[in-house]
Amino acid sequence: MNRTGFILLGVLVVGLIVAASSAFTVRETEQVMVMRFGEPRRQITEPGLHFKVPFVDTARFFDNRVLDYDAAAQEIPTADQKQLVVNAFARYKITKPLLFFQSVGTERGMQQRFNSLINSALRRVLGEVELTVVLTPERARLMEEFTRIVAEEAKGFGVDVVDVRIKRIDLPSENSDAIFKRMRTQREQEARLARAEGGKEAQRIRADADKRQRVILAEARKKAEILQGEGDAEAQGLYNAAYGQNVDFFDFWRSMQAMTKGLSSDTTTYVGPPNSDFFRYFRDETGKISEAAETAR
Repeated sequence: MNRTGFILLGVLVVGLIVAASSAFTVRETEQVMVMRFGEPRRQITEPGLHFKVPFVDTARFFDNRVLDYDAAAQEIPTADQKQLVVNAFARYKITKPLLFFQSVGTERGMQQRFNSLINSALRRVLGEVELTVVLTPERARLMEEFTRIVAEEAKGFGVDVVDVRIKRIDLPSENSDAIFKRMRTQREQEARLARAEGGKEAQRIRADADKRQRVILAEARKKAEILQGEGDAEAQGLYNAAYGQNVDFFDFWRSMQAMTKGLSSDTTTYVGPPNSDFFRYFRDETGKISEAAETAR
């Protein structure tokens, strides 16, 4: 190859290098800030092939999508001096690349700023209310105020905050143990009170039942004695009537009853004189005692 060929080849290589350094592609998810010696010259948001001055201009690429930032857990004090461990996140979009570049430079720098913004906003919002308020529906209003504060302060960095939310609120482990212990103590007190009231009610019910039992038994005994007295009176009346109708038969019948009750068992033994009144119907069917038997007695 002659000298002219080398020159043409060199010009071609230099031209390719210049063309490569001057052309750049902007994707749909990107936006570009063209800088000349560190100074911003123009902003490109349209996707496609674009050009810049080679070796003089530089292209700084920024994401055009909604970005997420997950903040680290932070301890935030409430108005009643209760510590809360809060996890929050933010979603934002870079809308002013120049301001974004001048204020934070990169997405990593923005994340560091977000960390301080979220921490400050949480302390302002949660530090003005008590712990009990955070656990009520009032929490929605607190989240709106939290989002508004972060969004206003983030505008100074060239970004629009799409959403800021608290993912989780916990108590520190030492606080949780104390609260659980207090809750356990309260439940035990309530249980003791409930048992005491139940014992009192049970004692009242038993006393009332015992009283009613004694009243019922007393009335039953009274009624039984009355019925028994009436029965005895009626029986005595029947006995008297029967005795008056036939005295001999009534004596015989009563004597047989006495022997049935007195000698009811097969092993019963009678010890006594055979001429006693108990066996008078065995000696005489009339039950009368003869003169000889009377003399023997």
